[in-house]
Amino acid sequence: MSRRAKIACYAVMVVLAVPFVFPTWWMITASLLPANEVLAYPPKLFPNQPQWENYRTAFTDFPLAQQYFNSLYIAVLVTLGTMFFSSLAGYAFARIRFRGEKLFALILIGLMVPSEVTIIPLFRVVDDLGLTNTHWPLIVVPIFGAPSVLATFVMRQFFITIPNELEEAGRLDGLSRFGLYRRVALPIAKPALAAVAIFTFLNTWNFFLEPLVYLTDKDMFTLPVALTQYVDVYGGHLWNVQLAAATTTVVPVLIVFIIAQRQFVEGLAQSGLKG
Repeated sequence: MSRRAKIACYAVMVVLAVPFVFPTWWMITASLLPANEVLAYPPKLFPNQPQWENYRTAFTDFPLAQQYFNSLYIAVLVTLGTMFFSSLAGYAFARIRFRGEKLFALILIGLMVPSEVTIIPLFRVVDDLGLTNTHWPLIVVPIFGAPSVLATFVMRQFFITIPNELEEAGRLDGLSRFGLYRRVALPIAKPALAAVAIFTFLNTWNFFLEPLVYLTDKDMFTLPVALTQYVDVYGGHLWNVQLAAATTTVVPVLIVFIIAQRQFVEGLAQSGLKG
C-alpha cells in the first residue's frame, strides 16, 4: 500500500471513529461542567473550569461506592462461575461421546430467547424462594441460565480444535478424563477463556433489567440501575453528577479489555475455526 493510500485509509478510519468516540468524550467533559452548562448548545467539548466536586458529590451524597462494589463482585463471581461451568460443558460436548451430545443444538436455542421473555417466570420463582432484594438471582441465573449458552458454545468450538494426539499422550501418562480436561485442555484454552471472561464481565456489568426487577433497596442496586437515581429533592436530574458517576463505571471495563484484548481476539478467532 502506498503512502497516500495509507494516509487516506487512516483519515477515513478517523472520520468513522468520530460518531463512536464523541459520546464518550462528551460524557467525560459534561461530568466536569456546572449543572446549567451540561445541556448547552452547542455542547462544550472542553470545560473552562473543571468541576471535580461533581465526582465527590456522586460518592458522598449517593451510595455510589456500595453500588460500585455490588456491580464489581457480582460481575467477578458470575465471570468466574461461567468460565468454570462453560468450560466443563464445552469440553464434554466437544471431546466426550455420550447419548445426549446431539442436544447441544437444542441448547443453542437459548441464544434466541430474549431475557424479557423469561424475566416474569424467573421473578415468580425467585419470589417464591424468598430471594427478592438479594444478589443471589443476579449471580446464579446468569451462571446456569441462558447467558452461559454463548460461553459454552465458544468453549466447545475451541475444544473441538484440540488435536486428538494431545489427549492420547495424556492417556498414556495415566490421566483420567478430568485430568485431561484440567492438565491438557484448559492450559491450551486460555484465549477462549479470556474471550468468555470479557464478554461475560461486560454483559454482567451492564445488567439493568434483572436488578431493576429483583432489587428494591438502593444499597443493593448495581450501577446501571443506580445511574437512574441521580435527582435532587425536587425530582430534577443532576446531569453533571450522573455523568460523573457514569464515567467512573467505564474504568473497570477498560481495564479488563486492555489486559485481555489480545486473548479475546485470539479466542474468538480460534473458536470459529471448526464446526
